[in-house]
Amino acid sequence: MAQTGPVWANATETKEQVGRIGVWLGALSRAPWREAAAAARRIEELGYRALWLNETPGTKEPFAHAGMLLGVTERVVVATGIANIWTRDAIAAGNAAYALAEAHPGRFVLGLGVSHKPMVDSRGHTYDKPLTAMREYLDAMDAMPWAAPAPSVPVPVVLAALRPRMLELSRDRTAGAHPYFIPVAHTAKARSVLGDGPLLAPEVSFMLETEPARARARGREFAKLYLRLPNYTNNLRDLGYDDADLLDGGSDRLVDDVVAWGDAAAVAARVREHLDAGADHVCVQPVATDLAGSIDELERLAAELL
Repeated sequence: MAQTGPVWANATETKEQVGRIGVWLGALSRAPWREAAAAARRIEELGYRALWLNETPGTKEPFAHAGMLLGVTERVVVATGIANIWTRDAIAAGNAAYALAEAHPGRFVLGLGVSHKPMVDSRGHTYDKPLTAMREYLDAMDAMPWAAPAPSVPVPVVLAALRPRMLELSRDRTAGAHPYFIPVAHTAKARSVLGDGPLLAPEVSFMLETEPARARARGREFAKLYLRLPNYTNNLRDLGYDDADLLDGGSDRLVDDVVAWGDAAAVAARVREHLDAGADHVCVQPVATDLAGSIDELERLAAELL
């Protein structure tokens, strides 16, 4: 069979595949397989259109995990949110994406990101010039040879993007952007950079907790994981948060802005704020709970949101 280059999905095709509401669920990558499989099937039954998987040191490899989850579900799209470009070369990522999409047409999205210096360094790689590295990675993926059967539906590629230059790259070279750990103000800003066409698919963290002190305490424990990483703190500073907002897990203002809390109606209202600000797809992430608790909260939210 003659080798051909890849064909990636455009923004319109990507929007059709992922729909309006999905789930971002890092707990899946740490859960026993039987529990993860059951959770994915339940998410599909509830009507969420996409399921986003993470990649961190010490958790399940995202392409293998995506294939496992695609095999036990029927309709839900599985997306990497994100696959770290420093941990595999571009041809390996492109080959994996094409293999998954050929077996499961229209059900796999390749989300790529530059991750963070501490995570990259811990794996023995060098975190250097991330924007240039991503641009060169996309060049290599576009040039990859492909001799196996091509997917019948083009494969979407999106980038983890927070600040203007990476948003511009996602606009110019891929189907769109997948921001993480952001307030509604970022969604509006990202849409202004992307323009009308590209996919904008932010992650929205939430918890179903109506008592303010408990919600903010749990939100701070979650936020602490990200406020130690410059990519996130620099982005938040760009949005007007100051040093006091970033200390000790975040100010009340910051926690309230990046973690939606309250009853299901309040969380659904926050999701709609992101959609009104320009998001095409929102992937909701239950935080401060385990996998069973996450599925419970997703069930309760689905009644208000889907």
